[in-house]
Amino acid sequence: MYQVGIHHEGDSLEHPPSLADGGAHVSVDTVGEDGKGGQTPEGKRKTELPSKFPFLNISRNLVLAYQSLGVVYGDLSTSPLYVYRSVFDGKLQDHQSPETIFGAFSLIFWTITLIPLLKYVFIVLCADDNGEGGSFALYSLLCRHAKFSLLPNQQAADEELSSYKYGFSGRSTAGFQLKRFLEKHKKSRTVLLVIVLLAACMVIGDGVLTPAMSVISSMSGIQAAADHLTHDEVVFLSCIILVGLFALQHSGTHRVGFLFAPIVLIWLISIMIIGLYNTIIWNPKIVSAFSPYYIIKFFRDTGKDGWISLGGILLSVAGTEAMYADLGHFSAFSMRITFAFVVYPCLVIQYMGQAAFLSKNLDSIPNSFYSSIPDGVYWPVFVIATLAAIVGSQSIITATFSIVKQCNSLGCFPRVKIVHTSKHKGQIYVPEINWILMILTLAVAIGFQDTTLIGNAYGLACMTVMFITTFLMTLVIIFVWQRSLVFAAAFLLFFWFIEGLYLSSAAIKAPQGGWVSLLLSFILLAIMLVWHYGTRKKYKYDLHNKVPLKWILGLGPSLGIVRVPGIGLIYSELVTGVPPIFSHFVTNLPAFHNVMVFVCVKSVPVPHVSSDERFLIGRVGPRPYRMYRCIVRYGYKDAQQDTGNFEDLLIQSVAEFIQMEAVEPQLSSSDSSSLDGRMAVISTNLQSHSPFIIDDDFETCSTIQSSKSLTLQSVRSFYDDGSHENRKRRIRFNLPENSGMDPEVRDELIDLVQAKESGIAYIMGHSCVKARRSSSCWKKFVIDVAYSFLRKNCRASAVALNIPHISLIEVGMIYYV
Repeated sequence: MYQVGIHHEGDSLEHPPSLADGGAHVSVDTVGEDGKGGQTPEGKRKTELPSKFPFLNISRNLVLAYQSLGVVYGDLSTSPLYVYRSVFDGKLQDHQSPETIFGAFSLIFWTITLIPLLKYVFIVLCADDNGEGGSFALYSLLCRHAKFSLLPNQQAADEELSSYKYGFSGRSTAGFQLKRFLEKHKKSRTVLLVIVLLAACMVIGDGVLTPAMSVISSMSGIQAAADHLTHDEVVFLSCIILVGLFALQHSGTHRVGFLFAPIVLIWLISIMIIGLYNTIIWNPKIVSAFSPYYIIKFFRDTGKDGWISLGGILLSVAGTEAMYADLGHFSAFSMRITFAFVVYPCLVIQYMGQAAFLSKNLDSIPNSFYSSIPDGVYWPVFVIATLAAIVGSQSIITATFSIVKQCNSLGCFPRVKIVHTSKHKGQIYVPEINWILMILTLAVAIGFQDTTLIGNAYGLACMTVMFITTFLMTLVIIFVWQRSLVFAAAFLLFFWFIEGLYLSSAAIKAPQGGWVSLLLSFILLAIMLVWHYGTRKKYKYDLHNKVPLKWILGLGPSLGIVRVPGIGLIYSELVTGVPPIFSHFVTNLPAFHNVMVFVCVKSVPVPHVSSDERFLIGRVGPRPYRMYRCIVRYGYKDAQQDTGNFEDLLIQSVAEFIQMEAVEPQLSSSDSSSLDGRMAVISTNLQSHSPFIIDDDFETCSTIQSSKSLTLQSVRSFYDDGSHENRKRRIRFNLPENSGMDPEVRDELIDLVQAKESGIAYIMGHSCVKARRSSSCWKKFVIDVAYSFLRKNCRASAVALNIPHISLIEVGMIYYV
């Protein structure tokens, strides 16, 4: 059975619906035995129980918890290598005393308790977007529960995706005025996007600073044990490790959980045992520093110097953001288990033991961690520390690749090559970004050669991301969770007060290395904003110059040109209307294919779009024109890779739409003004309710009866000679004799099959975007210089869409925006 609903939509959510655009949308979903759409209650109950009661699947969560050690917590776990050294660097050297050591440990303990444990584990991890986390997940949630999105080609049909209304879907008056204000003023939505992109830039900056910080800190143990080694030689060894780390990125990280988790686990157990040993041997009274009294005493004794030292304290929670950013790889329950029962107690005991040692050995502060290690286990701990530092660097590099992919999906980053290293969990590798990160990391390591200066930049980047996360989380509490404004304000003020102290302390150190993270972030932000601005201007040009449908209807079915055999796939970003490249093409070459399909590949503000909801198929113009529209939707974390059968899926989807249109009165209309914009969701898993069947194992013709009509169609699959990996599947469509089929439908399907056999051509615009002569000098610089440079040096859209070069036709156009 099928369930059909009619919805009206215009070009985008920013444009009201109109009769000229047609704008009817038909969603088609399979219906269960209970007569309701979607899963049956039994099926839903099976999928919901594990999420509501995690203990029912405790073994799976324990495995995920174990894996998260190697992927998420490597960076956070290696912070004891450099925290105390960074705290007591600078003017706080004049306040080195046992009481100050106690106060520093108390600050570290309460910082780890309030930010990673209270804020992230108990609050932020609850704000997932279909299981995904990070700043883009928060932004995606906000865009779906309020009209904050600036993506240009959004449709009302996108709101019917199964993952679109994830979370609370009720209605509340909480924050209504604030929501209305933000939706009404475009500048406020632009500011929100800039804030999200700034957080993304800071995370990418972490990808430069974290490897240099962690590896140099771990390698400093060699210099402490071997006095004949100079600092330059230690930096040289660190650079060799860094080059090897980035060189191995192409192999992927799909096994990183089981491969690196033992390293981090052994590291945490080791530092916990050492911390407990130092506490008992050197100063058991350190346990009294759990009291916040020592924090008050710390600031009373140190004053302004103590406030400045907070830039070192915050390094104890650096890497916390990875816990939320990598949520999609694991589960909130498993990550809570890992942090609360493994990472948190091990770190607290290590910091406590290190403080106990330093309270009796003040001269060891410059190399606090390695000095506190007993001689008998020094070299084993050094080896584990080096391996743990590499693991910590790996996690932030992987997160950087994901951030770039998400920015690209939002239209805020130039097209780059994305290699999917695993079929699961969306793990990717971006070659261009990887080598740029390596060059910048080596430049930072060689240029600074001091972990204190690198730590100043690192701490500023980390705390900026946490500060922004608190702000976005507050908006989620108001608009998504729909809690009271009092609760949201309390959350915002409490954590902003704490994080504001740390952020101000880190910002004051901008001249001492902090400027690096600011410079990197603002360069990346400028690139993202220029690309987003140019992309939007180009889309608006297409939108305002699209070919009027009435003009096409006036030309007749032949369109006033020669119709040649074959299928022409015309790519554009428009979700309705005919793009201007079509009229430009037929004006210069008055011939086109018998069958035309306007294809739009776009991203929607959800992490993943299921294959059953990916294709939107519709008709452009009356039936004799043989013009269709296909909208292919991807989430911001989906892999837009060539599945090898896009053409076959497209033809099957169009054929299914043709048959469905013949029996569904909602899809057909005599009103010519509404013949553009009628779309139907066609499942790519067509074997469930389609007349087509694909058999990968047999080269025989198979048929199946349609669930909607008596139509029978067969598909013949055969493979070319060669190995199984190199075989290219070809689907041949045959129409059997069937007197019961509507003659017009049969003729249209025959035309479609014959056009498929004649060949498929891909038509894309090869555009040159220029600013108008009347534009300001600033706009001319942004469009003619910056945006043009980025377009010339990024991947071509045809390559990014995996379009075969031999079948590509590019239409040159100049866009004056």
